[in-house]
Amino acid sequence: MAKAQLKVMLLRATPDPDEVVALGARLCYAQADLDSLRERVETTDQQGYIARVMERGHLSVTEHASFTFAVEGVSRALLAQLTRHRIASFSVQSQRYVSMADGFDFVVPPSISALGEAEEAEFIRQMEQMHAWYCQWQEKLGKTGESANQDARFVLPNAAATRLLVTMNARELMHFFELRCCSRAQWEIREMAWQMLALCREAAPSLFACAGPACLRGACPEGKNTCGKAKEIKERHTAL
Repeated sequence: MAKAQLKVMLLRATPDPDEVVALGARLCYAQADLDSLRERVETTDQQGYIARVMERGHLSVTEHASFTFAVEGVSRALLAQLTRHRIASFSVQSQRYVSMADGFDFVVPPSISALGEAEEAEFIRQMEQMHAWYCQWQEKLGKTGESANQDARFVLPNAAATRLLVTMNARELMHFFELRCCSRAQWEIREMAWQMLALCREAAPSLFACAGPACLRGACPEGKNTCGKAKEIKERHTAL
């Protein structure tokens, strides 16, 4: 058992996603045939055109680009939040088919670590105690196999780490980044979202140029609940 470390990888993305989106948008407004449109998109810079498309809110064309991420070192608490995003596909390590008899990694909230070494050690002991309870129930329920795992897992904590694959199209990712890169989002999913955004910016710089929390593009939508950190957030976004 060990403290989990967040890791995000972009496994696959639609090839040349900026060009695919630009082609989809141009097709809607042009009489030219596909060969002519494709040549235009592939031989000229589409950054300005994509920016205008985004400003007009013609976001349906961004659904032609999709991105698949591998994520590990995140908690089951994060998983519950992530799966609220409906337009996405998920594959998650099963606690039914994968036994935790040898232990499980876990996420330690920074707020607990900030309390000091003694408090973090207490948290780790609690994780170890839950693992002991898990093993006890496995023993009573038949030791091995999904029939034992599926009910022994009920004593595992939200802190238990998992790994997953998630696929979203660019439009849903923009919505995801708007909500989860916000400083009012829960700390763990916020950090994952910023890592995902950095990878998307690298893969499709024009498409995700303005992606991120709403305060990047105007007033904070949280009203009186605003964090007041718009300047810091803009600096972080610029540094990606």
